[in-house]
Amino acid sequence: TRIERIIMDTKRLVMVAVGGQGNLLASSVLGEAALLAGVPMRMSEIHGMAQRGGVVESALIFGDAQSPIISDGDADVLMGFEPAETLRALGKCNARSVVITNLAPLMPFTVNIGQGAYPDLKKLQEMIRAKTARLIAFNATTLAREAGNVLSVNMVLLGALTQTGVLPLTAEHVKTAMRRKTKPAFLDGNLKAFEMGVGAAQNA
Repeated sequence: TRIERIIMDTKRLVMVAVGGQGNLLASSVLGEAALLAGVPMRMSEIHGMAQRGGVVESALIFGDAQSPIISDGDADVLMGFEPAETLRALGKCNARSVVITNLAPLMPFTVNIGQGAYPDLKKLQEMIRAKTARLIAFNATTLAREAGNVLSVNMVLLGALTQTGVLPLTAEHVKTAMRRKTKPAFLDGNLKAFEMGVGAAQNA
C-alpha cells in the first residue's frame, strides 16, 4: 500500500525584539503550541547584545521545511516587539506578508545621547503598509500594563498573531502552551494579556 503524506502549507514567522522583551519565551510558547497541534516546527535565533538591549531575532518555520533560515522576502508574518526593529526587519517581508508591531518605542542608546534620530511612527507605519498586505499596529506595552504586567508584551503580541489565523495554531493550542511554559504566578495576567492582543488585532 502506498502511504500518502500530506504536505503541510509552510508558514514562516520572523520575530524581532530588544533584549529583555520576552522574545525567547514567545518562541518557546509557539514551539509548545506547534507540538500540541501536531505541526512540525523549526526554529533559529540570532542574538545581538541581548543583555544590553540589543536585537534578538527568531525565525520560526511551521510545516515541512528543510532549513530553519528565513530568507529576505520569504516571511509570511513579521512580529515586532519594538517599532524601529520591525522596520529594520521589513526586508524579510513581501507583498503578501502580515506585519504585527508594538508601537511603543524603546529608544536606542544613540538617540538618548543625541547621536541619532528615531523614525517617525506615522511614516514608519506608512512604509510598512506600502510593502505588505496587512499591518496590525498598536501599543502592546499599554495593553500589557492594563493586563497587570508590563512585561507581558510578548503575550499581547501572541494574541494578535493567533487572531490573524496565518499560523496553523488555534488560540487553545497557544493558551495551553502558555499554561505549560509560564510561571503560575504570571499565568492569569498572561492569559488576560493574550486576550487583549486578540482584541487589538480584531480592531486593527
